Amino acid sequence: MTGGTRGIGLAVAHRLGAAGAGVCVTGRDPEGVRLAVDELTKSGTRATGCAGDVADPAHLIASAQQVMDEFGRIDILVNNAATNQPYGPLMEADPDRWTTAFATNVEAPLRLVQLAWRAWMREHGGAVVNISTEGTGHVGPNVGAYGTSKAALLHLTSQLAGELAPRVRVNAVSPGLVRTEMARFVWEGAEQRIADGLPLGRIGEPDDIAEAVFWLVSDAARWVTGADLLVDGGTRVRAAAGTTAGYAVHEQLRVADPQQTAEPQKASGDYHLPGA
Repeated sequence: MTGGTRGIGLAVAHRLGAAGAGVCVTGRDPEGVRLAVDELTKSGTRATGCAGDVADPAHLIASAQQVMDEFGRIDILVNNAATNQPYGPLMEADPDRWTTAFATNVEAPLRLVQLAWRAWMREHGGAVVNISTEGTGHVGPNVGAYGTSKAALLHLTSQLAGELAPRVRVNAVSPGLVRTEMARFVWEGAEQRIADGLPLGRIGEPDDIAEAVFWLVSDAARWVTGADLLVDGGTRVRAAAGTTAGYAVHEQLRVADPQQTAEPQKASGDYHLPGA
């Protein structure tokens, strides 16, 4: 579980642990990893952690090796860590930071699937879930790099699903706006206005995404691969639900300052914005 120290990643780790899975969480902050492992362990989950940046191939190798050392197998891989950098108009994007976005959001998931495949899944099978975003279906202000890289992740998901079948199932979950610290600058102060524009009347919670991930890796989804599961409160069908006002998330992205709440650096996978 990459980006497993908070938000969506930690919720997924708890859900898998509650079902009996041993869990390895990763994150850039060693203290955050330690706290997440402690929390999971206290809840009864067999948990370990590996601190590092998913853009660093050496960290990915160390993480895969730690899972094999601790549990002796890799049945499930959830690629959740992401970055929303460079944040802003693409004409102002630093090409080096653009490259980093793809290294984190696309290259790292591929590397980890390769490692899991070689260590365990090629012989024993498994399930992979990549966390994308509802926003790949359209465009939005200031999140072009994030959305473009996540669109590439969706194509990667489909390609891997075809190549690794029937041994390994590869799917994606695409959240809408979720109540996390990393997205606080979008929903804080505008939550009710955003919720009023959604058919299901609220923004998402990390547990909403965790349940979707759990279903995809479970035997209940044994005939599902190459799918992109939208978990967005009806974001994409809001017009048919009679919502004709401007899209409140896009309005927030135009005016909100992410520096006021959480700097939009490497997220722990909990920064999932419609319109990205």
